[in-house]
Amino acid sequence: MAAKKGSKPVVKARQAKKAAPAARKSVPVKPEKSSAKKGPSARLIAQVAAAPKAYPVEELKRFKEVILAKRKETIEELDSLKESMMDVTTGEYISESSNYSLHMEQGTDAMEREKTFLFASRGSKFVNQLDDALGRIEAKTYGICKTCGLLVPRERLEAVPTAQTCAEYKNTGLPCEKGRIALAKKKTGK
Repeated sequence: MAAKKGSKPVVKARQAKKAAPAARKSVPVKPEKSSAKKGPSARLIAQVAAAPKAYPVEELKRFKEVILAKRKETIEELDSLKESMMDVTTGEYISESSNYSLHMEQGTDAMEREKTFLFASRGSKFVNQLDDALGRIEAKTYGICKTCGLLVPRERLEAVPTAQTCAEYKNTGLPCEKGRIALAKKKTGK
């Protein structure tokens, strides 16, 4: 029992030694800066005000060439998909009841036809989007974000020529900081 009594003060002494350096090292606390978000910087507001409102005609021509090339490529893919889905002799879609197919092969054939149909459907939707983009080029509105009215970054349009918004809005549903500034300016009428 005596050992237990003697060990308690040692433990307290150790705790006091550990706490003492922490007390000596304490530094006066500096007042924290407000963590609330400040408004946009003056530089960012100036960038939004000075930003071009449309792409130059030369760039629109270049985008048009890219879109026409993608459209041609997609239509060629659609034609080859149609050929694989249609019987060349009759011009009708291949039916499920082939005389040469066995029961298991018919299931595989049906899956392949379904997949081909989905690819064709996706391709025709893409052609429609490309046609819409060509219409926006003719109207000189191509590359203008439909959310905030600023230019969609050139890199995004090169990667996704049918894009109508910036990537941040597409991914989050919220405009980028420059877009928020532009929208705020529209609301206030500046």
